[in-house]
Amino acid sequence: MARPDVLVVGGGSAGLSAAVAAARNGADTLLVERFSYTGGLATGGLIILLLTLDDGAGKQAVGGLCQEMVDRLAARDAVHYPPESEWNDPDSNLVEHCRRWGLVWGSPSPEGHRVRYSVAFEPHEFIFAADAMLKEAKVRVLYQTWGCEPVLEDGRITAVVVQNKAGRQAIVPQVVVDASGDGDIFAAAGEPFETERVHPWLWFLMSGVTDIEAALDSGKGMFFQTLGEGRALVPWGGEGRVREKIDATDPSEVSEALAASRRMVMEEAGRLKASVPGFETAHISMMADQLGITESRRLLGQYVMTRDDMDRTFDDSVARTGHWTKYDCVYNIPYRSLLPAGIDNLVVAGRCISVDHRVHHATKEIPACMATGEAAGTAAAMAAKSKIAAMSELDVEALQKQLRKQGAILG
Repeated sequence: MARPDVLVVGGGSAGLSAAVAAARNGADTLLVERFSYTGGLATGGLIILLLTLDDGAGKQAVGGLCQEMVDRLAARDAVHYPPESEWNDPDSNLVEHCRRWGLVWGSPSPEGHRVRYSVAFEPHEFIFAADAMLKEAKVRVLYQTWGCEPVLEDGRITAVVVQNKAGRQAIVPQVVVDASGDGDIFAAAGEPFETERVHPWLWFLMSGVTDIEAALDSGKGMFFQTLGEGRALVPWGGEGRVREKIDATDPSEVSEALAASRRMVMEEAGRLKASVPGFETAHISMMADQLGITESRRLLGQYVMTRDDMDRTFDDSVARTGHWTKYDCVYNIPYRSLLPAGIDNLVVAGRCISVDHRVHHATKEIPACMATGEAAGTAAAMAAKSKIAAMSELDVEALQKQLRKQGAILG
């Protein structure tokens, strides 16, 4: 049904970035997304925090399309973040203000917590900005479409089978970007991977909070101030919730977790209304429709990043990220961590790239996913244009030069 230069499977933050980057670099680009919007957990999952765009030492670590998204949202008053003059400031009042917005996490440095360049945003505005970016770049988008399985021949993906209301169809691309989050394409192609079981959660918003500052002062409950008057963001379904871990690629376990999580959201909302000052007349105004799954399959690619790679430089670095819970550390992500070992025309982006479990804690975050997505999409477009036989043959120095030109930060 289509023969694009680049097919991007998955429209989360990584897939959105990959598609926009590929199209802006001259590739005829098709994006398929199973939901009715892009952004993934950043929008439908209500994880409406960009954690983090800095290195924990006052310097920006993620730029490019992620920074462009922040700028677009800022132009519509749809973000909240500390000004650059406050980054890395240890002032306790500034830190506490950021903490109340969900912008400071993890254990403090030896000198205590410091202000981070993290961003709270409005999810519907993120979707609106993403729609504009995709339209401006002339990306063709198919929503409510599942990327099901690749057709393989001689170490290449010759087609990707998709499913939607029109039935079973095939897309024949030159290059495929797997930004599915769960690594659906590389797993179906038989590439090796590791997998983790995780705790499922549903984030939600409550509106009608009469005094958010008093509610936060009470110390009763796990919630943050967010954009919108009288509105609170409740992460992980609230505090004190313990449940069994699930396999996010098992439909039965996911289905059970969705129902259980919705029930627990209702219970937590009732507890907040009954026990937290200011929540007496509050109500659930939005519940995530995607489980807060942050890890499942991780590619075992041409290079697997480990915790020993923190602060390490690579000749083929194509993305860079700080760590949302640690200070003064970065991961420079090599191009090889986006490449599978056995498929020539496949590149991977987002939370399923080739890293170990510990590094994943940094690379799974939305800014990092947008950075690897931009790198993957740019690489895919360059490969399609030059008609190289394998993604591993791409001129990495040329890729790095182009990424820097686009505003990406590579260290």
